[in-house]
Amino acid sequence: MKRMGPAILSIFCLQILLNCSSATISGYPITREWMLVSFKDYTKENLISHQAKINLTAPVQDGKIKGTAFLGCNKTIFTAAFKKSGTVTFSDIGSTQAACQEMEFEDEFFISFKKMHRYLIEGHFLILRDRQGNSMQFIASDWD
Repeated sequence: MKRMGPAILSIFCLQILLNCSSATISGYPITREWMLVSFKDYTKENLISHQAKINLTAPVQDGKIKGTAFLGCNKTIFTAAFKKSGTVTFSDIGSTQAACQEMEFEDEFFISFKKMHRYLIEGHFLILRDRQGNSMQFIASDWD
């Protein structure tokens, strides 16, 4: 009977440890909605007024994510492949064709977006860079 106490306590502690878990976002830190906060000479206020964001919350399949983007007017879909080496490719980019004010912003964004080659996650930020050193910076929309 004296040996059963420590055995039961050990089983109880093991059960507690096995039931502990931390929240993850689909196992990939990239699978979030990201708000654009820095791009070319646009002000942060201007980017916020456009509600500029990309959504990478779709399930990862074969190392690729079916993403969407919204920049204030048209809805866009794309495929993103983020590699562990820090490289990224965007393909299959398609968009609705609504004629809106300030279409230059969307046009500039997607011309640059297609050229992005590297990515880096720093805390709650996603930074995309092209081969010439141009960048886009996003912040996770679920960050407080």
